[in-house]
This record gives sequence, structure tokens and C-alpha cells, in this order.
Amino acid sequence: MRYFAGIDVSLEASSVCVVDGEGRLVREVKVPSEPEALVALLGRLGLAFERIGLEAGPLSQWLHAGLEHAGLPVVLIETRHVKAALSAMTMKTDKHDARGIAQLMRLGWFKPVHVKTLLAQEVRALLTARKLLVEKLRDIDNSLRGILRGFGLKVGRVGKAGFAGRIRELVAGQAMLQAVIEPMLQVHDALRKQHAILHRQLLWLVRDDEVCRRLMTVPGVGPVVAMTYKTAIDDPTRFVRAKAVGAYFGLVPRKYQSGETDRNGRITKVGDAMARTALFEAANVMLSRAVGFSALKAWAMRIGARHGTKKAKVALARKLAVVMHRLWVDGATFRRDPMPAVASAA
Repeated sequence: MRYFAGIDVSLEASSVCVVDGEGRLVREVKVPSEPEALVALLGRLGLAFERIGLEAGPLSQWLHAGLEHAGLPVVLIETRHVKAALSAMTMKTDKHDARGIAQLMRLGWFKPVHVKTLLAQEVRALLTARKLLVEKLRDIDNSLRGILRGFGLKVGRVGKAGFAGRIRELVAGQAMLQAVIEPMLQVHDALRKQHAILHRQLLWLVRDDEVCRRLMTVPGVGPVVAMTYKTAIDDPTRFVRAKAVGAYFGLVPRKYQSGETDRNGRITKVGDAMARTALFEAANVMLSRAVGFSALKAWAMRIGARHGTKKAKVALARKLAVVMHRLWVDGATFRRDPMPAVASAA
């Protein structure tokens, strides 16, 4: 008899459901969200599992690694597919979700998710932390400008190094404002220092990474974009065709076709949002800054002339995703001269 299991993961406890090959319920139980607890439970049942389904989420990769290490046939499945498959259920509970995942395992109605390597997860944590500090620095910067603007004090255009000095200059002689602004400036300064530490760590990693150095030969692609792209892809061989990378990052238009209706919408924006943003920023740099001329830039400029700059940047971001994948797989570097193998990749 074949057996299948579905695990619905929560922060403290996970619901586990086991069904047989006919879909009959065998066991339902709730255990702590720890690899050891899940392995112990599944081992005590003494069943030969064909597949164990685990929905992708914050704890999923950690739990997946523990179950896989124990020799269990665990599969990480796409969250959107699980949501769509279980949307017909009238009752939404952890127990019912586990039942639904177990049935998906039995029927094979799922799409497995690539489980990133430990190194990719660690670098991704560095990129996420760095991005968070950048966002908080921007928030404090904008807040300081907004507070002072209410008193008619305009900061104007000023570099990062001179920002704190300019703020202190504006509030000089105003005791109340100084008491409000100074703590924020100290936090701003602390964030800048910690961001610099994380950024240096990232640069050290990129310096020693041969793939990232080759990706950075593409105009507009710097260390952050290259490493973000590399950790998002992790294993380039899992894409049979380079064109699939654009869709993987949600940079292709939505499609709706039914009967006589056939229309394209905005881009899907599925997949890795950080990588999609990085690719768009690289496209923006290529089109808006002096990074040299290339066939790729000329192609994007022609699209911009016909459809507008925003669509050109999205199209170029998708093209960059494809070109970078080809460079990675082929072990090549970007050449500004027209090169058929790269220029026709997308």
C-alpha cells in the first residue's frame, strides 16, 4: 500500500495528515514545528511513504533539510498552487490544509519548488539585512526632511556624508528641534555604519565569486545585482531554456484567453521580488546613465521609442535575466559588440 503525507506548517506547531493510495485518512496529528519531532512522528508510524508534501514558507527549507537528511521523500511545493487547489474548501483550518496537501501528494497535482543550497540561503540573509538597512535609512532621511519642512527649513540636495551636518546646521539655535532631531541623527549614523559593514561583506563575497564577476561585465549590473541574481537562480541547470528565467521572475505579461477574448495584461510579478527589483534597477542604469553603447541598449531604446521608457525598462530587465543566465551557463563574458548567441537569447 502506498502512503502520502501533508504537513501544514505554523510557527509553533505543524498539522500532519497521512492518507493511503485510495485517499482514505490514516492519521492526523499536531506536532511541534521541529525537524526532530516530524521525523520521530513519521518514523513511529512505520509506513512506507511515497511522498511527503511541505508547503513553501519561512520555516519550510529548514524543515525540508531535516526531513531529507532523515531519508524521507519530502517535496517542497509551490504556495500559489496549494492556495488555488484548496480554494474550494469552505473551512480554512490547519487540519484541513494538511488534508488538502496530502491529497495533492497522492494525486500529483503540485509543482515542486527548488530548495536553495545553504550557501545561497546565507548570502540571501545578508542581502535581505542590507536591503532592510537601506530602507530604514531612506525612511529616516525622508522623515527628517519632512519634519524640518514644516518649519520652513529646506535640506536641499546634499550628499550622504554631509547630510547630518546640514541637518544640524538648520536646527542650530532651536532647542526643541535639536532635542527631537539629534536622537534621529544618531540612529541614522548608526545605521549608516552597520550598512557599510554589511556592504563590505557583500563586496568581499562578490570579489571571490567567479560567476558574479562575469555577470558584472553586463552594463548596469553591479555587485548587488549580480549576487542577488545568483542567489535567486542558485542552480542555472534547472532551467532548460534561458527564456524561462524571465517568467520565473514575473517579468512576462499576464495572459487571458477564453473564447473570443484574448488579451495580455501587466507583468505577473510572481517569483523572487528582490531579484525582479534588482534587474529593473540594472535596466534603469543601462538606459539612464552613461554605461557605454551596446546592441542590448540599442534594442531597449527602440522599444522605448515605440512604447515608452517604462515598458522598455521592464523588457530590458527580462532580457537581462535571460542574457545573464546564458553567460552563466556558457561561462562567457558580455561583449558590447553584437553577439548572435547572446543577442538572440531572449
